[in-house]
Amino acid sequence: MFTGTINVNGQLLDLSTPKVMGILNLTPDSFYKDSRMLTAEQISQKVIQMLAEGADFLDVGAYSSRPGAVDLPIEEEKRRLSEGLAILRKEAPKAIVSVDTFRADVAKMCIEEFGVAMVNDISGGELDSKMFSTISCARIPYIIMHMQGTPQNMQQAPQYENVLKEVMLSFAKKVRKLHEMNVNDIIIDPGFGFGKTQAHNFELLAHLNEFDIFQLPILVGLSRKSMIYKTLDITPQDALNGTTVLHTIALSKGANILRVHDVKEAVEAIKLWQTVKNFEFNQDNCN
Repeated sequence: MFTGTINVNGQLLDLSTPKVMGILNLTPDSFYKDSRMLTAEQISQKVIQMLAEGADFLDVGAYSSRPGAVDLPIEEEKRRLSEGLAILRKEAPKAIVSVDTFRADVAKMCIEEFGVAMVNDISGGELDSKMFSTISCARIPYIIMHMQGTPQNMQQAPQYENVLKEVMLSFAKKVRKLHEMNVNDIIIDPGFGFGKTQAHNFELLAHLNEFDIFQLPILVGLSRKSMIYKTLDITPQDALNGTTVLHTIALSKGANILRVHDVKEAVEAIKLWQTVKNFEFNQDNCN
């Protein structure tokens, strides 16, 4: 497990204790309907709630990346984000905010106009060749996710000869390139549900600890996803318990950041997991 720090807004953030990233969707068609924040009042209340419940970061997105989602024009993505981030900044001017976008121009706008502290790119630089240089110039943390294809086609027929090997090789190439561009605060996300079958998702989770080889923080986005509700034959609305189970497994395998719809439950899972880990550490030191 990564136990170092990342530089956020000029301060070192310790990731030896896992953190929680709360999801703020500014979309009308996200797969989990209760996460859709469409009015100023809804956005404001959600921001206040997630921070009160213990969110360390807020991840704001305006482009639905659910499988088969319609491609959103860049100007509409910018409009949604501008309105949502203005409300967020009014309620929580000091909150650490990440923007969920794969478009460099959108990221640049959010950084310059709203003080966004990090960028969460579902495409890992694949969908906009300017993203790496934008991050390098901004000198902010970059969440690089693995995705096969695009949101429009990624789940049509995802195929790998060896999903773990191919995802890790993709990260190795991109992390090297980012380091060459003086981007050092990199967070990796295996991309559960993004161009992967159920079997691929569970294989990656089972081997999540192997991503420690990069010596970088690991973010997991498992919250209420299809690998939970399809396995259990339920709906996303009923997938909170399954989410907590997979979060606990991810923590045990080295996850540093949980990206979640339900902040309170994730914070509780981390607290209980950390308590057990502390006892294990103390016991080891006594032997």
